[in-house]
Amino acid sequence: MTRPGFLIVGNELPVQRDMLQEGQTAPDFTLTSNYWTPKTLADYAGKVKIISVVPSLDTSVCANQTRRFNQAASDMSEAVVVLTVSADLPYAQGRWCAAEGISRVETLSDHKDMNFADAYGVHVLPARITQRAVFVVDQADIVRHAEYVYNIDDDVNFDAALSAARACLS
Repeated sequence: MTRPGFLIVGNELPVQRDMLQEGQTAPDFTLTSNYWTPKTLADYAGKVKIISVVPSLDTSVCANQTRRFNQAASDMSEAVVVLTVSADLPYAQGRWCAAEGISRVETLSDHKDMNFADAYGVHVLPARITQRAVFVVDQADIVRHAEYVYNIDDDVNFDAALSAARACLS
């Protein structure tokens, strides 16, 4: 079975690697924080992780996705961390967060080598961006929710992701 690509302005672009499935162990990654320090899955050990993946924070749908998860995170336990991953440069991510007042989402960049994008199956090769997706990873690093969005203009299912995160806490 051929995996679907990512639809951008009517063009379907190929996405590298297989999609993650619920029940799999979450792949490790090395991403870059807004302060240019490396972050890995181990940095969030023992927490429920909502990993919101966007093509770029400088687009309206991606910005909205990050704002909505930031708002939702404000009402969640400190046992839940929300990460937004894109291939944007850390400078751009930091600037965007400061301008938007984002305080409960940690933005992480995959710009260096796209290792997260490859491991999580969201690497849109021709554009060198990440496909819109959301993953919920439990305290034991098991994927409990995985959603890949086919069309760049479509939203993730926020309710499903938040429900999965809450279920990990019970």
